[in-house]
Amino acid sequence: MNIRAPIIAGMAVAAALSAAPAGANMSTEQDRQTVAALDIEFQAAVKRGDFDTMDRILHDDYLLVLGDGRTLNKAELLAHERTQTYERQDEDPGTQMVRVYGDTAVVTARLWLKGRGANGPFDLKLWFTDTYVRTPQGWRYAYAQASLPLPAGSQ
Repeated sequence: MNIRAPIIAGMAVAAALSAAPAGANMSTEQDRQTVAALDIEFQAAVKRGDFDTMDRILHDDYLLVLGDGRTLNKAELLAHERTQTYERQDEDPGTQMVRVYGDTAVVTARLWLKGRGANGPFDLKLWFTDTYVRTPQGWRYAYAQASLPLPAGSQ
């Protein structure tokens, strides 16, 4: 299995906002919208290979847990992404859900990944759960878990 797809999903998996500083008096709905937009921004940055944006959104203590149990920290994820090119790195419309719990937000969505990596071409879908935390610099993407690729036909 290509490591690239679950990694991206986890990255996607996705994204933490740098929009609102810690302690900002924003409503839960505003936070939800901010994190949802940041998650989409992160996926787009991965798709176009924008490592500066990925680095800005990722928390320094970021951790991705892949469906097979392997883990990647921020530096490992960014290094891995430099070996990938994407045609698709998109959340399936209507699958994103964002829940906000104070200074923590959880995003779930189904991700379609299509491109080429060190192990050749890939084209798959998977589910991810991303956790964002509010920091003094705004929302940051701190933790991700990606499913194994979904079976063909179940997508």
